[in-house]
Amino acid sequence: MGLELRMVGYSALLGFAQIVLASHTASFQRGYDWTAGPREGAVPPLTGAAHQFARVSANFLETFPIFAALALAAHVANREGPLTSWGVQLYFWSRLAYAPLYRVRLVRSLVWNVSAAGMILIAAALLWPVQ
Repeated sequence: MGLELRMVGYSALLGFAQIVLASHTASFQRGYDWTAGPREGAVPPLTGAAHQFARVSANFLETFPIFAALALAAHVANREGPLTSWGVQLYFWSRLAYAPLYRVRLVRSLVWNVSAAGMILIAAALLWPVQ
């Protein structure tokens, strides 16, 4: 298995870990009766770490399908190379750094842009291959 597919797998595991953290911190805040119940009705908004992990998880889930689609398409089209290698690594490592940097406003945005640049590199390799 190549680097691109491994990084898709690592990214999926990272996303799962972020979902688990978001779920558990929300449960700690709202109580396990709420978690085990039907979750209907109004609830107060999450605060602190629970809010942060919910936002980090939601943000990851907004970008991961695009990343995975690009990386898998590059693999299927046999377009893997230096651009895809850089792209998948930029995406994964910046998404890993995003969670602890969530409250550092400008740095968080910069890190998000690095993950977006990774996806752009993969798209470039897929759509405009170097001959």
